[in-house]
Amino acid sequence: MNLIKVYGSGCATCKKLEALCYDVLQETNINATVEKVTDIQEIMKTGILSTPGLEINGKMISHGKLPAKETPTRWIQENTNS
Repeated sequence: MNLIKVYGSGCATCKKLEALCYDVLQETNINATVEKVTDIQEIMKTGILSTPGLEINGKMISHGKLPAKETPTRWIQENTNS
């Protein structure tokens, strides 16, 4: 099972990245679970200094920015087993 984690405290940018992940999964028919991590201690364990953070199947992909939609689409397609 593919696992996508979105790290963030709940700010608008973090929520947008989470929604973007759901949109990409729906559009690409990739089977994955999206998990929102809001616990500051858990976020700190990853080494992320600024949110949102995006992790796909245990690999930290991005943090500190909200990418354009095409970018997470590519990241998810490249890092999941569809």
